[in-house]
Parts: sequence; C-alpha cells; structure tokens
Amino acid sequence: MGMTDPIADMLTRIRNANRGHFKSVDVLLSRMNIQLAEVLKKNGYIGGYDTKKESGGFGMLRVYLKYADAKRTVITDIQRVSKPGRRIYVKSEKIPKILNGYGIAILSTSRGIMTDKDARQLNVGGEILCSVW
Repeated sequence: MGMTDPIADMLTRIRNANRGHFKSVDVLLSRMNIQLAEVLKKNGYIGGYDTKKESGGFGMLRVYLKYADAKRTVITDIQRVSKPGRRIYVKSEKIPKILNGYGIAILSTSRGIMTDKDARQLNVGGEILCSVW
C-alpha cells in the first residue's frame, strides 16, 4: 500500500525528531524529498542530508537536524500547507510572507522547488508545499 502524502510524512518526521532533539532522522527517498531537504539546507534549517540504500531495495534519506544550542531548535515549526485533498496555488504577487519574512514558504514551481523569496524574484507562482519558521 502506497503512502498518500510523502511530503507530509517527511515534515512530520522532521518535526517530531526536532522536538525530541534527535541528531538525525530517516525519511523515504524521493526526488521531491531530496529537493525539499536541499532548500532547507540552503536556508540553514538543517545541517545536511545524505542518501543510503537499504537491503530491501528502497532508499532512505537521512536528514541531519540543526540546533542553536542545547535547548533551542533552529526549526520552531514546520507545517504542510497544500494537501492532496486541497491544493493551494498562488500567483507570484500573492505569495505569503511567513512571520513577516522571518520564516520561509517552500513552493513547487515550473522552475523547481524554491523558497518564496526566490519565487518572487523570478516572478513565478506555484503550489505552496509548506511553511517553515
């Protein structure tokens, strides 16, 4: 049986591991998850990621979490916006600012996965996947 929403699964695993102060978390390997991890790494929300192949033939993406200090996490919260049952699409002029610019919205555009700031600069809209702050 396949998973209905692998993006929400990845975000939930990151959120739960972050709250438990884990060093890393394993999520299912897919191109979308790799691109999401790349955007999170580029914006400083995670320490990094790498891929590994399991013996069963499926791959895993290991995400290394980042912490400001022993008590404070870099990711305060990470929320799924567009869901399989209700997709949220926006034009470039209507892209929301998360926490007045302190957080980021990650969009799936015709030019790939990018942040809200990059999408505004390139003047492209798309589907809002998630918001991170």
